[in-house]
Amino acid sequence: MAAQIDGVFEAGLQKKIAESKVLVVGAGGIGCEILKNLVLTGFQDIEIIDLDTIDVSNLNRQFLFHKEHVGKSKANVARESALAFNPSAKIKAYHDSITTNNYGVNFFQQFSIVLNALDNRAARSHVNRLCLTAEVPLIESGTAGYNGQVELIKRGLTSCYECVPQPAQKSFPGCTIRNTPSEPIHCIVWAKHLFNQLFGESNEDEDVSPDTADPEAGAEAGNAALEKEANEKGNVDRVNTRAWAKQCEYDAEKIFNKLFYDDINYLLTMGNLWKNRNPPKPAKWDKMQEGEEDAIVEDSVARDQKVLSMGQTAKVFAESLKALKEAAGKLGDDDHLVWDKDDKDAMDFVAACANIRAHIFGIPRKSRFEIKSMAGNIIPAIATTNAITAGIVVMRAFRVLQQEYEACKTVYVRLRVNGRNQFIVPETIITPPNPKCYVCAAKPEVVVKVDTKKLTVRELRDEILIKALNMVSPDVTLDGTCSIVISSEEGETDCNNDKTLEELKIVDGCILKVDDFLQNYELSITVLHKEPGREEAAYEIVADPDSLKPKENEQGKPSEPSVDDAQPSTSKGVNGSSKPTMEVEDDDDDMYIIEDDDDEKPSTSSAPAAAAAGTPSKSLEKRKHAPEDDEPANKKAKVSSSHPVEDDDDLVILDD
Repeated sequence: MAAQIDGVFEAGLQKKIAESKVLVVGAGGIGCEILKNLVLTGFQDIEIIDLDTIDVSNLNRQFLFHKEHVGKSKANVARESALAFNPSAKIKAYHDSITTNNYGVNFFQQFSIVLNALDNRAARSHVNRLCLTAEVPLIESGTAGYNGQVELIKRGLTSCYECVPQPAQKSFPGCTIRNTPSEPIHCIVWAKHLFNQLFGESNEDEDVSPDTADPEAGAEAGNAALEKEANEKGNVDRVNTRAWAKQCEYDAEKIFNKLFYDDINYLLTMGNLWKNRNPPKPAKWDKMQEGEEDAIVEDSVARDQKVLSMGQTAKVFAESLKALKEAAGKLGDDDHLVWDKDDKDAMDFVAACANIRAHIFGIPRKSRFEIKSMAGNIIPAIATTNAITAGIVVMRAFRVLQQEYEACKTVYVRLRVNGRNQFIVPETIITPPNPKCYVCAAKPEVVVKVDTKKLTVRELRDEILIKALNMVSPDVTLDGTCSIVISSEEGETDCNNDKTLEELKIVDGCILKVDDFLQNYELSITVLHKEPGREEAAYEIVADPDSLKPKENEQGKPSEPSVDDAQPSTSKGVNGSSKPTMEVEDDDDDMYIIEDDDDEKPSTSSAPAAAAAGTPSKSLEKRKHAPEDDEPANKKAKVSSSHPVEDDDDLVILDD
């Protein structure tokens, strides 16, 4: 190979390349390019891991895969294809998830460097923590359309993946989704909820029926609902949508009339909702069919770009409903369908339902392509950007092997050149660790503001520790006592799951000690009680407990702490209230670190994001303006995943 010819690399680097051991996490768009580059530049000992299998939509940019590989393991096929470039290389592939307990600190310590080409926050955070613990350099990378980024993460030298909290994805109040949608995204979220109610994993907080408990309704329907006996969580029990659909055998006309005629008429009885809004116009199945003679466009590309007539949309609704019913019928009693933007029937169903609802509420309808993009906060992936980014990753790996860390500044790939005629733009400084980061600080701490009277231990574990803080298998004890709140040992603390924090004497000011053995990660959580408010997030996470201490006012007396005085927090709803824009996380070509709506417009890092993990140092302040006009708006914006799966697709997920 040319890379192994004397003189191509200096002798010292060539030796280090040949002797180093590299781990590549992710074998999708970027991962394939990285693996190919590693082999061609002379790396001899490589391991690659990815849980995903090859889909036909991957073939347009993941060039180690071909038609005959569809359905096979990405990691295994990538290994076979890469060996064709250099049969003497030693490549080991794992068809597995990096977050399992098979890949702990000891596993990571065997590598000279780790190269991330992942697809979701949870997995990235997990690898970040293990590399910090194992003290192995990590090179992160990501792309979004024509934008890309590569950065080094090294303990004690650079900021880590979680030094600047990623903003929570935008979510919408349940009553807005069910009662008063005003934007296309509201209808799309409602349609995804409907899919889950009929075929997916059902969630009572995602019910698509009119929310009669909406205090804004105020009419007889709303008052009657508010007077009903509430369940244990204070919610009004509603009719199970799936049970009703099964009773009517998923009849398209009956379901259509129930959702788009009966439910809309019921909404109209809530008079207060329509005092300052245009009321919806119910749609009936037979009226949708009248005078409809246009055939549905068969060309999938043309159909994706076209806004169908209402009659055509109703036909798509019926056809996709039938197909999904048949698919669900093939599953076991306890199994369910999972919505996927690349599943034709699932996407058709959501697009049709969203447009029918938009029509009813006088909201502009969208093409299937536009709905697909909005449903997953996604933009198209560009193969060229993947190739450029992967090339930079391997060039940075050379620097790391030579211990030239100061030369490993973060690099951005941009669509258009800047004032210095650059479209590959390096930062001007190495960003140091944030001293108040809740992951890489000496004593990681975080404040969680919750209603201790309502939040259960199960919600603390699933929604806050696992989903929001990206832990895998946490153990929790109440500081100052021998009380075990959560145990990673199966069944040991199941009796606590449905108890509220208050029932376990976890109240305002209590401190929880959290330990994730798999990640070798410890965290101290200060619990602050907050009274519930309408449409308020179920919890808030603040990374700096000192910011919540009372401040001295002008008279020298402590003033009451406020969220505004503290750093920005991560807020979410419990029980999936923020799921609508979070469910789809299936592309390792995603740009978890760039959020730039206008490539023409110079952008700078937002101060709130930079301050979110504590008061920034001078070098962090500098970084807000480096590289001058070219730094992407938010360095670490990526969809939070509740499922750490190394997945990949032809579209890329971004935050709003």
